[in-house]
Amino acid sequence: MNKKETAEIKKNFSDKSGFFIMERVLTGFVDAEKNVRYAKANACVTMSVEEHDVYDETLKKVLNTNVGKNFCEYEFPNEAYEEGKPQEILYSLLKSELKDEVVCENFLNHIANNITYTGPFAVITAYCVYTIRKKDKNDEFAEGEDEVYRYLLTAICPVNTSSDGFVFDSFNNEITKKVNTELIISKAPSDGFLYPVFSNRSTDINHVMYYAKSASKPNTSIVEDVLGCSFVMSADNEKTSFQSILKTVVGDDLDYMVIKTVNEKLQEVAEESKDDTDRAVIDNTKLKGILTDIGVPQERVEMTDPVFERVCGNTPLTVSNLIEKKTVLTSAGITVNIKPDAADKVRTSVIDGRRCLLIDIDDPTIEINGLPVTLN
Repeated sequence: MNKKETAEIKKNFSDKSGFFIMERVLTGFVDAEKNVRYAKANACVTMSVEEHDVYDETLKKVLNTNVGKNFCEYEFPNEAYEEGKPQEILYSLLKSELKDEVVCENFLNHIANNITYTGPFAVITAYCVYTIRKKDKNDEFAEGEDEVYRYLLTAICPVNTSSDGFVFDSFNNEITKKVNTELIISKAPSDGFLYPVFSNRSTDINHVMYYAKSASKPNTSIVEDVLGCSFVMSADNEKTSFQSILKTVVGDDLDYMVIKTVNEKLQEVAEESKDDTDRAVIDNTKLKGILTDIGVPQERVEMTDPVFERVCGNTPLTVSNLIEKKTVLTSAGITVNIKPDAADKVRTSVIDGRRCLLIDIDDPTIEINGLPVTLN
């Protein structure tokens, strides 16, 4: 799923959409010892508006449009569809429409038995139906060509006692310390997943989308043990790996201009691929092309293949995870933040034998600690 496809599902995840229905919701509570203490599936039509709104708010957070970082697609291995394997468990749950108690309990027990999680948590899974309107070659809705996308959206939410503090006791007219032992289910999921995937505006049962609230700290046990997929690098790890490759390949030629220009080339790749269904990626071949274009010596460029393979194997890197939104220059006691539109105003040079950072300033008036200063 790309950003556009995720945005379509998220936009239509509402009763106000004429093409969407959230039919049933399964809720489960798992204690700190990984015991399923509660499991129940309810029809949404019987819920109060307030209860329905909480489910909407919680589940919608899983549909994060930061695809490739917080929301990543994984392919099931061939054996995942065998009986008792993750894909088979999910597909059975989907086919049951959350109406089979045994299938629902099996799903919750599978999560509890395979997840690594600190403390108790809640599992909220919705069975949803989205009608996909198809258009003809005249860009008009084609009658009788609609497709139905049925999917499960799961949110895994931490459970904690609410914060204690001081409250005003109006009965005794005094301030007292509040102590609350109730377990509160957070409306901000730590993890979640969407199955099956919505790809090319159609259903793909062989892939699943995994959501992590913190892109830098994904729960690998959910990807590998609950979903049965091979974990790929997090966004932060991809960036670190790319920086390692760049530093090793370019070597002493790595300077401000090389780093700035590589970042600009990555932005161009992302822009050219923004409407593609598949995420934009960069492999050793594309990286060699970029380095050649910006003038890195050919003997250094030829080092790309073995270095890339050693760091990443055969796995390409997600371009959006590599792009820097700003340039940060750091030295002992000095940090300079440079926005993309000002990157060309910065240069490095050697003046009178000293290495210097030069910043072109069009306006002689600048601010230092919020105070205006005029440069003469």
